[in-house]
Amino acid sequence: MRSKASILRAAALAAAVAIAGPGPVRGQAAYPSQPVRLIIPFGAGGVADTTSRLVADSLGDKLGQRVVVENNPGGGGIAAARAALSAPADGHTLALLTNGTSISVSLFKNLTFNPLTDFAPVTKIGTFEFFFATNANAPYRSLADVIQVAREKPGKLNVGTVTAGSTQHLSAMMLKSTAAIDFQWVSFRTSPDVLIALLRGDIDLAIDAYAAFRANVDDGKLRLLATSAPTRSPLLQDIQTAKEAGVRDFEATAWNGLFVKSGTPEAIVTQLNKVMVEVLADKDIQRRLQEMGIVADPTSPDDLTTFLKTDIAKWADVIARNKIEQR
Repeated sequence: MRSKASILRAAALAAAVAIAGPGPVRGQAAYPSQPVRLIIPFGAGGVADTTSRLVADSLGDKLGQRVVVENNPGGGGIAAARAALSAPADGHTLALLTNGTSISVSLFKNLTFNPLTDFAPVTKIGTFEFFFATNANAPYRSLADVIQVAREKPGKLNVGTVTAGSTQHLSAMMLKSTAAIDFQWVSFRTSPDVLIALLRGDIDLAIDAYAAFRANVDDGKLRLLATSAPTRSPLLQDIQTAKEAGVRDFEATAWNGLFVKSGTPEAIVTQLNKVMVEVLADKDIQRRLQEMGIVADPTSPDDLTTFLKTDIAKWADVIARNKIEQR
């Protein structure tokens, strides 16, 4: 028989283990055990790149390992997704998915990945809206003014955005179908190209992120007419929404979120979510994101899954209703 002393020692050890909680599995290194890669589907220097680097620096500090941003641009985020999915499912490779990912599901005939099954969500990072802008010398004082002219003169107005398949382009198509108007959509390669055309008066209306218009709005050269978001921007409370301008059922927002490869241990996903929520709660991070027109918007993994499904369905409907050709 075991002595009373040995029984007491065993009980004390069991209590200590219970209080401490489960430790790492024998032979399993603590996470992260090496630098973490964050693969983003955009080139260097843009808003998404700047946002990713801001978040990566803070995330790395909290994880105790560097988080290195890798730019892997390409149509529909396909190249970046392939790169992320080629890595082991161990949490050391993160992927930035965006509203462009939701669009790609319906825009590409043979998309080589499924964001709902090939990736596991960690958290949404932030959301941002688009704005309808016109030249300050144009006669339009509201989006309702533009819509009225478009109805009186079908096909006469020119609306410019960046490339076909972009969220800006699909927002323009959503405006056309939901407001039941007709206009000429003009495609540009980059946001600066859109801006130049608007300043020259080559187009009547442009749709893009606030960061693209901000300097010229501040200088009085451009006028913001409405936001694409469902509610007024916390940064620009005096700018009405498209819904307030009379376009019912209009809502178009951009977002980005952190994902890992499916099969990544749940404990790692939970740890990443917890740390990212802490990162996005930092007031300085929130302020710096707001300066770029982005609102920090952390979510649980389950909530991000639900959101992604809804977003995919929304853009699929826009693509179908406007008969946008698949690639």
